[in-house]
Amino acid sequence: MGSRSAVIVGIGRTAYRRGSGRTTLGMATEACRAALDDAGMPVSEVDGIVCFSTGDSVIPILVGYALGLDGLAYPLEIKGGGNYASIVVAQAVAAVEAGMCETALVYRSLNSLSGHRYGRVDGALVAEGHIQYGAPHGYLVPGQWFAMMARRHMHDYGSTYEDLGHVAIQTRAHAANNPHAILRTPITMDDYLDSRWIYDPFRIYDCALEADGAAAVLVTTAERARDLKQPAVRMLGHAAWLGAGGLPDQWPDMSALYSANVGPRLWDMTGLTPGDMDLACLYDCFTYTTLATLEDYGFCGKGEAGRFFADGRATYGGDVVVNPHGGLLSEAYIHGMNHHFEAVLQLRGQAGERQVKDAALCLVSAGTGPYGGALVYGRD
Repeated sequence: MGSRSAVIVGIGRTAYRRGSGRTTLGMATEACRAALDDAGMPVSEVDGIVCFSTGDSVIPILVGYALGLDGLAYPLEIKGGGNYASIVVAQAVAAVEAGMCETALVYRSLNSLSGHRYGRVDGALVAEGHIQYGAPHGYLVPGQWFAMMARRHMHDYGSTYEDLGHVAIQTRAHAANNPHAILRTPITMDDYLDSRWIYDPFRIYDCALEADGAAAVLVTTAERARDLKQPAVRMLGHAAWLGAGGLPDQWPDMSALYSANVGPRLWDMTGLTPGDMDLACLYDCFTYTTLATLEDYGFCGKGEAGRFFADGRATYGGDVVVNPHGGLLSEAYIHGMNHHFEAVLQLRGQAGERQVKDAALCLVSAGTGPYGGALVYGRD
């Protein structure tokens, strides 16, 4: 490929905590500096910064200033949630390849536990626009929306509480080998079934682990990467699908997610198949998201994902290792940016005890319901 092709050359993160006591600016700056240090690149070479945000966050120009930069050629903030966690990386790659910047940092920084939490309202509750029609029925936050999708999947395909439980149990088992994961104690099916309800069919172990922290990746040209410290990782393709309508319940098939559209497009674009993937970092804001996207991306048939996990096909020695770091359920809810950190670490062969043997290809997904995208990373 030509010198304007873009690759990922650095990754950085803060500690993930249940209460950071820090600002999102401080954490974003730390993660970005760590990505630069990881690559062995001076801060002065950065001329692009990309992020996405909802709730509390910090804009790229403030991060650039905190890093000591005079200005940015390509500052981009996308307003939205975890459905944009793959799009932001794709935007940075596109910007570098188009010559709009030479080197771009991509980060997500949030205090999702100690700061602005989903479902928390300060002051009067005001439901405006299209959300006013669901609000009187308590239909306001992601857990409520996607619980209804999970229930539809149960109705259509016979999936069970235990199917969701197998995802939670396996994800926690993977987190046990990750020193950065917040929750590392193994859980059993009895633990899962005895845990408190959130929104039926979701229990507490079905829901992402709200946490504080930041993660970042560094993108630059393949030519520049030759002189840097780490082996480069390349984005081989990206596809997205953001459903029209405004709300997750305005969706023709509540038992399928955005991935039903993204999966075929991504495999056609890259010429790859689910069977080629060594690991998959699937956006797991809920256990159901993992089940449905695993099916939609073609790793198994509809209604088969629970058995896929129960039979050990989603772990080491199986078909594909799903979320070896513990994902958003057990490592931390860093809105999906920690998935990119893990994917790059695995493809560089630097994941320690949880290293996937000979990892060369990784699917990273982002989002749930009708909103999301996915990309494939490969060793350069």
